[in-house]
Amino acid sequence: MSVAAAGSPELLRTLARVQARRRLVALALTLPLLLFLLATFLVPIGALLVRAVENPEVVTALPRSTALLADWDRKSEPPAAAFAALATDLGKLDRSADAGALARRLNSEVPGARSLVMGTYRATQDELRADQLKPEQVREQMLALDERWAELKYWRAIAKNASRWTPDYLLTAVDLRRNVDGEIEKVSPDLAVFTGILLRTFNISAVVTLTCLLLGYPLAYWLSTLPARKANVLMILVLVPFWTSILVRVAAWIVLLQREGLVNKALLALNVVDAPLTLLFNRTGVIISMTHILLPFMILPLYSVMKSVPPTYLRAAVSLGSAPLAAFFRVYVPQTWPGIGAGTLLVFILSIGYYVTPALLGGASDQMISYYIAQYINVDVNWGMACALGAVLLAATLVLYSVYRRVVKAELSLG
Repeated sequence: MSVAAAGSPELLRTLARVQARRRLVALALTLPLLLFLLATFLVPIGALLVRAVENPEVVTALPRSTALLADWDRKSEPPAAAFAALATDLGKLDRSADAGALARRLNSEVPGARSLVMGTYRATQDELRADQLKPEQVREQMLALDERWAELKYWRAIAKNASRWTPDYLLTAVDLRRNVDGEIEKVSPDLAVFTGILLRTFNISAVVTLTCLLLGYPLAYWLSTLPARKANVLMILVLVPFWTSILVRVAAWIVLLQREGLVNKALLALNVVDAPLTLLFNRTGVIISMTHILLPFMILPLYSVMKSVPPTYLRAAVSLGSAPLAAFFRVYVPQTWPGIGAGTLLVFILSIGYYVTPALLGGASDQMISYYIAQYINVDVNWGMACALGAVLLAATLVLYSVYRRVVKAELSLG
């Protein structure tokens, strides 16, 4: 059997087939993971972003009304044909659930629209037959049924939501809105709540991240200086919180932090305080519990980076005349920046999405943005607003990650 000469076409074809086979094997091995990520991560995020700008309730339930109101000036009373079209649309709704979804959507724009729409819907199923009356007669019957149909704000809400796609949810999530003329403006100060909630979320997350860093850095440094056997045993203790449910850990902190709990009893026994401290249902309890839960996420990246830093660097700096503390901060700490950045980013991103801990340990002024997302989903049944807040949270996460990537690239280029 002859061996193909180096660089011959036969050898090149053989190498190409081998490389293609390897790529196919690699793709086959990673394909299940890619499909899993697509189904559980990318598709839900895409659905969230679409639902944040989707506005199907009004245009689906009231096709004739929205078409007639497209050319309405929104300053004078709508024409009688609009009353007739509205009554016709409501009368043709097959299910009360469709009318309920329409009523909830309009009620989020104008308080009181829910009872108005549902009352008119029930009337169109009984005595109000728009297809048997002239538009002027339908208008008179609707005004007799409920005088609020003479108020322009309800008609403006219908006309404003005549499109299937809307930026209103996203605008509301950052305390903006569209006025009657479609221009974007700030909401009134008494309605501007989401900016404060977002800042509160970032504030709590920043405090938790800083606390985890201050506690985790010295612990990770100590673990990195121990022999491997002792470090592995202690690392198991660090990982113990991973093996316990968050609800169990939160319940344990409720027992520890209550007025008659172990923490207050210890402080009183040591004469640190004269009266029990209020550590529950406020921000203090939230920060303590979140720090306990998220501390391992700070320690692990720090420990992995610190293990790769040669200890001879620090000893060399001291032997060359540097003070130990100065050598630590000027020689050792800069080499652990990747671990600090990774741990800080990981803890902060996990913190801004917390829901259970603030809900159980915090007060009304300590709830983070996830609490309001759950409120819109479970109580208000306003999926558009919930998805808009989720989109804001996702955008904040992506911005933080992009900043982290830029800082890491800058440090690598300088290094």
